[in-house]
Amino acid sequence: MPQPLTKAVFPVAGMGTRFLPATKANPKEMLTVVDKPLIQYAAEEAISAGITELIFVIGRTKRAIPDHFDKAYELEVELEQKGKTEMLEMVRSIIPSNVNCIYVRQADALGLGHAVNCARPIVGDDPFAVILADDLIMPNGKTCLQEMVEVYNYHGCSVLGGERVPMEDTKKYGVVDGEEAGDRLFNVNGVVEKPDPKDAPSNLSIVGRYILTPHIFDLLNKNKKGAGGEIQLTDAIAELLQQERVLAYEFSGKRHDCGDKLGYLKANVEYALEHGELGEGFRDYLKTLEL
Repeated sequence: MPQPLTKAVFPVAGMGTRFLPATKANPKEMLTVVDKPLIQYAAEEAISAGITELIFVIGRTKRAIPDHFDKAYELEVELEQKGKTEMLEMVRSIIPSNVNCIYVRQADALGLGHAVNCARPIVGDDPFAVILADDLIMPNGKTCLQEMVEVYNYHGCSVLGGERVPMEDTKKYGVVDGEEAGDRLFNVNGVVEKPDPKDAPSNLSIVGRYILTPHIFDLLNKNKKGAGGEIQLTDAIAELLQQERVLAYEFSGKRHDCGDKLGYLKANVEYALEHGELGEGFRDYLKTLEL
């Protein structure tokens, strides 16, 4: 049995320039899908998979994120005094009492690999997950990370979250070069970054879910700069799979790219339709539109 997975890293120091002006003073991870910010969906997914230490790699403009997960004394007192017990419980239960939130500052924007490496003093020699809040994955029964943790617990190695994309879109993603190793499971021989469709080894793309062994830190620590002059997590994974087994798992949920404006709008529509309080009324409203 491999070492239990209890830590997740959330790289949330990016500037969110694709959503300006909305992100001028508000972190992109705090953009809401219906009634919850993206970062809360990501935290809930981690907690669903047994994670008890949430490690947020933040920038100096991201104060709203720790504030969101912190205790809100004034708000709670006001809700309690007004007898709004349901809202009070909602605010108090954002993070369960057994879960710790830890914040690390990424002083320089040097890429995803650099952001993950900032968490090394806290992660230490433990396996850990990496969750990118931009990739909002609607569960299909189990959450994406729950499925991936099951794969990790059985095989005891790094696991990359994978999604099939149209072949013409392979140039937008890192794509798995691998061979089938089980149901929705693949041994990774290589990851080709944004290949032209005619050169792509498959259409299985790597998206924002990773379970990694701590050896990845030694590779990130080499400070090799890749595409865009940044330290790329993909480059370190390419080195890692030369030394130990790495699997890709094709998760069953539906991903919404909330780092893209159109993807974000689609997520709001689909999550609104599934919302217990709003879904029926929103569906009726959509039927009235002349599309």
